[in-house]
Amino acid sequence: MKKYISIAIGFFMTLSYFSCNSDLDTAPTGQTPPEQVFSSIENAELAVNGLGLLIAKQYLGSQGFNGEGTIKLFYGEYPSNNFVKDLPGWAAIINLTYTTNITSIYLYYPWYYYYRIIGDANVILDNIDNISDFENEKLNIKAKCLTYRAYAYFMMSQLYSKRWSESQNGASSGLILRLNSKTEDQMALSTLAQTYAQIYDDLDTAISYFNQSKIDREDFYDIGIEVAQAIYARAALTREDFAKAATMAAEARKNYPLMSNDDLMKGFFDPTSEWIWGSYGSTEQNLYYYSYQAYMAYNTSGSIIRLYPNMITKELYAQIPKTDVRRRWWVYPGDDVTTPGPVTSATVDADIRKNYPAIPSNATTSYYMQFKIGASALPGVGNMCHIRSSEMILVEAEALVRQNAGKDEQARKLMLELNKDSGRNPEYTLTKSGTELLEEIWKYRSIELWGEGFEWFDYKRTGRAVKRTDRAAKGSYISSLAVTINPNQANDWVWAVPSRETDYNQLAKLPEPAN
Repeated sequence: MKKYISIAIGFFMTLSYFSCNSDLDTAPTGQTPPEQVFSSIENAELAVNGLGLLIAKQYLGSQGFNGEGTIKLFYGEYPSNNFVKDLPGWAAIINLTYTTNITSIYLYYPWYYYYRIIGDANVILDNIDNISDFENEKLNIKAKCLTYRAYAYFMMSQLYSKRWSESQNGASSGLILRLNSKTEDQMALSTLAQTYAQIYDDLDTAISYFNQSKIDREDFYDIGIEVAQAIYARAALTREDFAKAATMAAEARKNYPLMSNDDLMKGFFDPTSEWIWGSYGSTEQNLYYYSYQAYMAYNTSGSIIRLYPNMITKELYAQIPKTDVRRRWWVYPGDDVTTPGPVTSATVDADIRKNYPAIPSNATTSYYMQFKIGASALPGVGNMCHIRSSEMILVEAEALVRQNAGKDEQARKLMLELNKDSGRNPEYTLTKSGTELLEEIWKYRSIELWGEGFEWFDYKRTGRAVKRTDRAAKGSYISSLAVTINPNQANDWVWAVPSRETDYNQLAKLPEPAN
């Protein structure tokens, strides 16, 4: 595997030569002829492997931009409601004040990163049929490329478009639908409805091609039919297509049983039975201080964790039953300590280090700090999970309730499967219905998926306000980060189209097209 990935790095650099345009890297410049790169099925398979490498790669000359890990933290967790990070210098990101700063690199990064994936997927799709024979292999490659493209457009739509409930049934602006490597530079924004229609079409086609090819995926880091189904479930839930979301979530997770309690406590850096999709990481292939684990893992030697540990809010932690094993993901300071923050007691500090000996000796310990996610080696090595079957249970449960079709009992059974039957909390019971049941599911999304990059996206799609309380009032946040962000603030939580797009693509400034 390491040899395969190493070869793909060199090959992918060649592929990227004809997959870039201006500052966006979205269309070809033709420096390397496609017929030369796509001269064999082996080369095409390496090219698809290269798409996987884009998800765990450093970008834009900044240590902070590390592929999908940056999306998880800077966009999914930092500005959210239950992730505590004492970084007042990052207030613009954490307090969501960059959404209309069209020259900001933070506004631009997701646009750049996901269009890189889209552009390279398009190159492969446009040229794969130049290879003779190998029909099943070509179908499998096409399916993977379409899944990557759908994933990129879905993730971008969550950032750069309105939540579906406020989009006038998708009539608001979506994204620029670049669907081939010969796409014109000057292109207007499509609508959100058109964007989702393309995501659905890509995933429907991908699922069909996976079925026709009858080729099994190689490992958790590879793209297969279950990955396409899981992305479909996420997209359908966000689009409020709840019947489709429930169906796809059930299909995606059916071969991925929930992990054991022992596996829950092993640091989330190696695949378990739950991992539907992830990225490969090892000491031979990692981003060192630039990786997701370097910004997240409790045992990293990176200064952003050693000095500023990641913590959960005391408000969410208080909602986790004492019989729930997931409480062990965080340091509970006892009833006499009322807020997150640095440990001041030498005795408590010694106890934490005794229980978690992998913490660097020069690292700060904090109350409510996280031990859910670790690194397998220093400074921040580890595999990175993108989709788990736990998430799919929560997607399916929410989708069932929100259909308003008398399916609350099915949703309750799913919540019992996740929380009681799995052993996470053997004493878990549930009798709630309707709105209370929906809020229960959302609460467990916050607990189960904490730190994995979901919280801000969940709050946006459901129209809930971020409400952070000040430690001065016995809350969880330092004063500069103790803010309330309502759904109608911060440009309705929509990141604007970056100037690096509109400076050369004038049509992106025009009124959006009719649906």
